[in-house]
Amino acid sequence: MNYTTIEIDQQPLIATIWLNRPEVRNAFNETMIAELTGAFTTLSALEGVRVILLRGRGTIFCAGADLNWMKQAAQYSYEQNLKESGQLAQCFKTIYDSPKPTIAVVQGAAMGGANGLLAACDFAYATDETVLAFSEVKIGLIPATIAPYILKRIGESKTRELMLTGKKIKGVEAARLGLVNQSAPEAELGALVEATISELLTAGPASVAQCKTLLAELSAKPLDTAISYTTELIAQARVSPEGQEGMKAFLEKRKPDWIK
Repeated sequence: MNYTTIEIDQQPLIATIWLNRPEVRNAFNETMIAELTGAFTTLSALEGVRVILLRGRGTIFCAGADLNWMKQAAQYSYEQNLKESGQLAQCFKTIYDSPKPTIAVVQGAAMGGANGLLAACDFAYATDETVLAFSEVKIGLIPATIAPYILKRIGESKTRELMLTGKKIKGVEAARLGLVNQSAPEAELGALVEATISELLTAGPASVAQCKTLLAELSAKPLDTAISYTTELIAQARVSPEGQEGMKAFLEKRKPDWIK
């Protein structure tokens, strides 16, 4: 597929989706939203892809919504706005639901809705000096479609602090709050990401996908329901081909067959 706002760099086991509008600080519009949704859907279905990275070309990860797109949306009817908001919400959900481990690598800035992109990923790493903000309240809007993913990452109290004020924080503070997993000086960010990728590639790909489903399901289940769900899931895992290979390799003191 030919993309106009993103690029895909597919290497053995690793696929990188690049936000590719550096001239507007990788701000997203309707086209980018659709292309991101399609790219994550496609890559998530490929057996040869083990990890998906999300990055931004240039000096800024993503400045949030494109100003020209916002000008158009200001003239839309409620029904038109509802449709476009639904497309953005579906984009975040597609990233969150990917069976592959997803990693956002954030430099420069992540403003407004850009934080939904990084929060929907399993891992997010930023430079110490990256600026992040939920700036929607400053212009009379609310960070609605990204809120479920921010709440999952940092909880209600910290989400209230950031969303109600719209204040800017840097990568170091974002790491302390849990909005990103870790921050580092720009020169060290690549090594941090590579270390996580290396760890992920030692895990069984089916097990990782099942673990993601497990955690997503458990966050919405009461404890009584969760007990039966989790006991069934581990029983299924133990008799699965990957589970059998993993246990056999452990007992034989060798590497399992998914580690090349």
